[in-house]
Amino acid sequence: MHEQIAANKRKTFLLIVLSILFLGAIGWIIGYLFLSGTVGLVIAAILAVALSLGSYFFGDKMVLASTRAKKVTPEQEPRLHNVVEGLAIAAGVPKPEVYVVPEVAPNAFATGRDPEHSSIAVTQGLLDTMNRVELEGVIGHEMSHVLDRDILVGTVVATVVGAAILLSEIFMRTWFFGGGRRRDSGGGDAGVIGLVFFLIGIMLLILAPLAGQLIKLSVSRNREYLADAQGVLLTRYPPGLISALQKIAAAPHAMRAANNATAHLWLDQPSRIPGAQTSTLERLFSTHPPIQDRIRRLDEM
Repeated sequence: MHEQIAANKRKTFLLIVLSILFLGAIGWIIGYLFLSGTVGLVIAAILAVALSLGSYFFGDKMVLASTRAKKVTPEQEPRLHNVVEGLAIAAGVPKPEVYVVPEVAPNAFATGRDPEHSSIAVTQGLLDTMNRVELEGVIGHEMSHVLDRDILVGTVVATVVGAAILLSEIFMRTWFFGGGRRRDSGGGDAGVIGLVFFLIGIMLLILAPLAGQLIKLSVSRNREYLADAQGVLLTRYPPGLISALQKIAAAPHAMRAANNATAHLWLDQPSRIPGAQTSTLERLFSTHPPIQDRIRRLDEM
């Protein structure tokens, strides 16, 4: 577990550094075409640092706001608070803040930069459909994400990927509608260089969403299996999480609050069509492993 925590800290640092370099490169290209390479690089570097630090300190708040999650008190949700508090004690971490998402579909997620600044959110549908041991199984899974500090990796990924896509779109829109400073300012080598950077911009526009999806996949699937295993170690009752996953798989409602940037944070793939079988293509690009595979692994524990 300590190795997982250390690995997630390294991943977070690497993601922030790479995001600064990547966003800085996009800014330099934009600056070269429209202002000057140095000005564009400085602007993009400032933006990259601000977005990276913002995702570190405020990414959890942005995620909670995007899902319309509401903070609840122990008086409003005594059972939920009691379960969260008990598992936080078992995990040896401070009690996370508790939120409820106004969604009928049963699901949950954890977010925050570390156990001292963490939150756990569950949907109203999850509260309505789960008994206590099933709720403990779900919260144990999310508490494992808090304990391993991989909630920070997921939050940073959600913010950085969105920023990369945004800058790529800004580049293309500015080029098509505003015209580049160097696009028509000269012939010969200047024209060739401008064309090269234009083609790079197109590649960034195409590859940024794909790269973001691949990054999310790389940090999502294995951590879900790990959180399942660690979660049942916290509760000491694998049937609780197994039963919860079975109910989630059979739920007839689709998620409305989730989006592509935050899909990897949820307990289960929020874009799943209720009752549909998992296709081979979906297995390839899904942020989560199939629920039946997760259940099978838990049965074997």
